[in-house]
Amino acid sequence: MRVLVTGGCGFIGSAFVRWVLTEQPDVHVVNLDALTYAGNPENVASVAHLDRYEFVHGDIRDAPLVDELTGRVDAIVNFAAETHVDRSIEGPAPFLSTNVVGAGVLFDAARRHGIERVLHISTDEVYGSIDVGSFREDDPLRPNSPYAASKAGADLLARSWAETYDHPISITRTTNNYGPYHYPEKVIPLFITNLMEGGTLPVYGDGGNVRDWLHVVDNARAQWLVLTEAPPGTVVNVGGGNELSNRDLARRLADAFGRDDDAIEFVADRPGHDRRYSVDTSRLRGMGWEPRITLDEGLADVMAWYRDNEGWWRPLRGLGASRRRGLVAEAD
Repeated sequence: MRVLVTGGCGFIGSAFVRWVLTEQPDVHVVNLDALTYAGNPENVASVAHLDRYEFVHGDIRDAPLVDELTGRVDAIVNFAAETHVDRSIEGPAPFLSTNVVGAGVLFDAARRHGIERVLHISTDEVYGSIDVGSFREDDPLRPNSPYAASKAGADLLARSWAETYDHPISITRTTNNYGPYHYPEKVIPLFITNLMEGGTLPVYGDGGNVRDWLHVVDNARAQWLVLTEAPPGTVVNVGGGNELSNRDLARRLADAFGRDDDAIEFVADRPGHDRRYSVDTSRLRGMGWEPRITLDEGLADVMAWYRDNEGWWRPLRGLGASRRRGLVAEAD
């Protein structure tokens, strides 16, 4: 089986590439990545020597290139995206271009070449915020940030491909991931690296915003299962069942570094900040998937990884990766 993975040098995409090439010995991966700021070839260095791995430096919006690559694979997984909510508040244009236009280029190439197994990676943020209960896959999409709206736009494109062209595309809507090789602008690696440098943890608003956390390796397993076993066109929520407020996450990490609540710095909230994300994962669990890595184990693992890999993240911080974006003052 030959699989085209777009965005395979990013955080989640690279975890998927590493997992597939390690766990699926008969699979050949073609990794298309534009290597924008968060795409890093080091993220796949452990498997890049394999003859079943091919890297192509290119953009998902490059229709001739995408068409050529699609013509020689059996399946496609689309991780390529701009993903940081704060950056989308600063400037939504790259999100609209990559996440919507790029997805459309890929979907159309898949249709022309008759690729039956196409998986588009989306986010739980397309549903918006929920105070009580959990979103199911057929709930309406109510995105509240430019990033979430761009991902919802791609989800709707995928739906239209099934209705207009009879070419169904599967979608997974995932909760917050964490793990190694996570770009240090995101909250868990930001907090960990700040603590390693004796800094504080900037928490938006009152810190009561709730997210569900899933280790990226468990996510890779889920994506492969949906790609290979779910009927084309299936929409599947992917989550770890580890809901935690940002305030409690900060306290948990600060405690692991021997710090108290003085390490937490409450900062102005960002615009459109969803209060709580929660998805019902019954459909995925009905397929036989369960998370294998507990939050305690996963956080211990990722803290150890950042301690052992300063050479990976410290240069990124030097380039401004840890700057907090999306504050009200900045937006004004």
